[in-house]
Amino acid sequence: MSQSLDEIKSALQRAIERAEQTKERGKVAAYIPELAKADPQKAGIAVTLANGETISAGDCNQQTTIQSVSKVFTLALALGTVGDRLWSRVGREPSGSAFDSILQLEHENGVPRNPFVNAGAIVVTDSILTSYQPKEALAQIVSFVRALAEDETIHIDKAVAMSETQTGHRNRALAHYLASHGNLRDEVDLTLGVYFHQCALSMSCVQLSRAGRFLAFGGGLGPQNGQMVSAKRAKRIAAIMLTCGHYDGSGDFAYRVGVPAKSGVSGMILAVVPHIASIAVWSPGLNKHGNSLIGTQMLEQVVNELDWSIF
Repeated sequence: MSQSLDEIKSALQRAIERAEQTKERGKVAAYIPELAKADPQKAGIAVTLANGETISAGDCNQQTTIQSVSKVFTLALALGTVGDRLWSRVGREPSGSAFDSILQLEHENGVPRNPFVNAGAIVVTDSILTSYQPKEALAQIVSFVRALAEDETIHIDKAVAMSETQTGHRNRALAHYLASHGNLRDEVDLTLGVYFHQCALSMSCVQLSRAGRFLAFGGGLGPQNGQMVSAKRAKRIAAIMLTCGHYDGSGDFAYRVGVPAKSGVSGMILAVVPHIASIAVWSPGLNKHGNSLIGTQMLEQVVNELDWSIF
């Protein structure tokens, strides 16, 4: 790494200062009542380096649910559970459609385009359930994320999970359509119960950046720490993050920012700079693709300023 800690700290602070001055904040995900309460003026960023040191700025310690960023962790678990058999049930191609599109699922006979659209993530969760009961599966997901972040305080926000359960009609439609094509092995309500709860994992930018280290450092938590997943698996997950991590805005994100990343409708984004750092940003206001508007701007500024693009 060519940058000093002071240079990284300064870059993060400048990104936060610019975010604070930006008037256009995007729109919060009001279709989930608990997320509608978020303050779009909030913004945080955290970077975790190979030695485990975390540098942060702004509202970096505020807890929020990670929503679809959880799909990165469940994909890692599912590949560890069922291996490449997973790819017979879900594709690896960019969607070009909204994350909750049922039209695309219909056109492709119940096989989701990739594991990061909602239908694909539901299949991934269902594949984990083949080895566990729902409570056990959820416990495995939480334990995995806690181990990655080395933080036992990470938990599920039950109020958000309940809010998603009560309003997740489109996800139910996707799950039933998957089931109609034989691409859901467990009962719809059981799979969705785990899915809604995994999306309600509550973390701060600091915690998320630490949990994302395994993707930046070949499946481990840095040179001196143990291996969490194989280097091959970490590399392939990062590849899908680059091509599919921002739904139908993935191409624009890769063009502007140039690192693998996964977004969530809470305004969280987890980004990976291979061999250098993992980055988490948060700002609740979303752009038209459902990705954090300010978060994307902060990542673009920091990655470009520190010359961290993979291209």
